[in-house]
Amino acid sequence: MNHKFLSLMVSAGAIAAALVLILIPKIENAEAASEERAAETVNVIEATNPDEMRRTAVMLIKSDGHYWARTLVNRKASVDFMVDTGASTVALTQDDAQKMGLRPRDLTYDIEIRTAGGITYGADVVIDSIRIGEVEVRDVRGVVMQDVLTQSLLGMSFLRELYSYEFRSDRLIIRQ
Repeated sequence: MNHKFLSLMVSAGAIAAALVLILIPKIENAEAASEERAAETVNVIEATNPDEMRRTAVMLIKSDGHYWARTLVNRKASVDFMVDTGASTVALTQDDAQKMGLRPRDLTYDIEIRTAGGITYGADVVIDSIRIGEVEVRDVRGVVMQDVLTQSLLGMSFLRELYSYEFRSDRLIIRQ
């Protein structure tokens, strides 16, 4: 009986050692690849269970000191927004407006906008949807800027439609 038990224990040990030698490197490689992908992306999306928590997206601060959101606008155009809580509305560049299906040259630029750089003009628009990961806001008020703007801004007309947003260390967490 002792011989069978000893044989069984040696076999179990050999199987465990083989698993460690095979699985540990694969797990370490997968973790390293995951960390590299997270560093390359604009957004890090947390998995959610709708029954237990709200839809959540997390944006990392970039080297320029701003939070950036890679979004899907109108379910077709990828637009990178700089998050700007000081902007009362979503502000779009001419190029981003065109990407999402608007025709900037056909818009009426009759809204006077005061910026730190002076007065400019914009055209009032309603964006069908802006999606960041699992968070999607519909019918977002925005403005297409006539000139000056080099980067689209994700302003308060989007953020105020969320359940919450919070800045935590190097992350901006939004919840819907």
